[in-house]
Amino acid sequence: MKPITQLLLAALCLLALPAHCADIATISNAWARATAPGQEVGAAYMTLKSTTNAELVKVETPAAGSVEIHMMSMKNGVMEMRMLDKLALPSGKAVALAPGGFHLMLFDLKKPLAVGDTLDIELTLKDAKGKVTKQKIHLPVETD
Repeated sequence: MKPITQLLLAALCLLALPAHCADIATISNAWARATAPGQEVGAAYMTLKSTTNAELVKVETPAAGSVEIHMMSMKNGVMEMRMLDKLALPSGKAVALAPGGFHLMLFDLKKPLAVGDTLDIELTLKDAKGKVTKQKIHLPVETD
């Protein structure tokens, strides 16, 4: 290979590297639950798997006034739901946000979430070294 070709190839690899490394977590099984007309609260779910010890610290969407990270659990036979300031994402471990457990609550929806729509969400993640990154995802709106 000629030196100029090697140099161009190395430059292309370096340009591709930041985009690939920017994502702390892989996201799978992402979806949002369809809402009824007039319903102002929705929910979104996904599975996050971080490449390093990290935390989900903030979630935003233009479709809602605010988004909170929540956890549901059973305590003395009563279902409890509470807001979390952050969600731990241990390195290499899949963390499921699913009905009945961790999930995202969407408050003050601008319009109902209809089956077939797509919900744009931006996740803010912080790794163990304090580096903050944002990941944008598109969730399909589905029924249960």
